[in-house]
Amino acid sequence: MNYTENNNLTFQAVQAQDVSRTFISKVFMWMAGALALTAITSFLVAANFDTFIPYFFNLETGKVAPLLWVVIFAPFVLVLVMSSAVNRLSLSVLSLLFILYSVLMGVSLSTIFLVYDMNVIGTTFAVTAGTFITMSVIGYTTKTDLTKFGAFLRMALIGIIIAIVVNIFMRNSTMDYIISIIGVLIFTGLTAYDVQKLKNYSAQVGEFDNTAGKMALMGSLTLYLDFINLFLFLLRIFGRKN
Repeated sequence: MNYTENNNLTFQAVQAQDVSRTFISKVFMWMAGALALTAITSFLVAANFDTFIPYFFNLETGKVAPLLWVVIFAPFVLVLVMSSAVNRLSLSVLSLLFILYSVLMGVSLSTIFLVYDMNVIGTTFAVTAGTFITMSVIGYTTKTDLTKFGAFLRMALIGIIIAIVVNIFMRNSTMDYIISIIGVLIFTGLTAYDVQKLKNYSAQVGEFDNTAGKMALMGSLTLYLDFINLFLFLLRIFGRKN
């Protein structure tokens, strides 16, 4: 192998590292922006809840307004649309859908300000952020293959969703507490798993093109969901208003 070939290989390796770093940075930039948008929307709606409540409930009849059902189910529908149509939608459309999703989640999460104390919400957010950052670093730097753990955590997630549905009818506080602890463990593990998966994908990206941009956005959605769910399960543990 001559000097020119060595230089070419070195250049390609450096270029691949640059693309990988760009991909990962885009993932976390999108995620941070989405979380900020959700937090701002949630706070603004909560601060002006008297203004928004007529849009969610008919105060005369006591019935739920159609807009509330939109707020509740639209985020779920948007995730399905983004996941199933990622190859058909443009990056611009996916970006707009993600922004809309973040805003709707903020409206939906505004109710936590009616249930939990501000200091509890603040403390929970700080703990969530610290846990998320720690697990992200572990997922990015560990040499251990987390694939087998990811498969187990996905199955555990299905189980806990079923348990949550069952407990809606049982209304067992002890079971709710246990579910919350297990939920924290699941999403703590999923954070490390998802970050490693994104890192492995980024190493295979030849160039940061439109397709890579879409995958970065979808990766940020995955981490966004990990963060939000970890936050909500921790919030259930740290307590309600008295």
